[in-house]
Amino acid sequence: MTTKKVERRIKIKFRIRKNVNGTVERPRLSVFRSNKQIYAQAVDDLTGKTLCAASSLGMEKMPKKEQAAKVGELFAEKAKEAGITQVVFDRNGYLYHGRVKELADGARKGGLKF
Repeated sequence: MTTKKVERRIKIKFRIRKNVNGTVERPRLSVFRSNKQIYAQAVDDLTGKTLCAASSLGMEKMPKKEQAAKVGELFAEKAKEAGITQVVFDRNGYLYHGRVKELADGARKGGLKF
């Protein structure tokens, strides 16, 4: 059973996904935020495969915003290893604020362009 808040986010997510598509050269950086963790993955929408991913699972205890920034930097590092330099940012229906913004800033700081 979903709440109105979740339904609203899903509607926004589909509205965003109409315009944002990932390719091999420029994959989609998809963000998922739960109450405790944050996850990021690079997705090639043409083949439906995840190229690389990073999350806050197993990280040391710290404030969530700092944790999100570290995940962004970790993701940028993994993406560079996979040969990815540019991505399309998909905020997945979340507001570009707080932890989502920190993750994006961390990925930019790590060297990704979007």
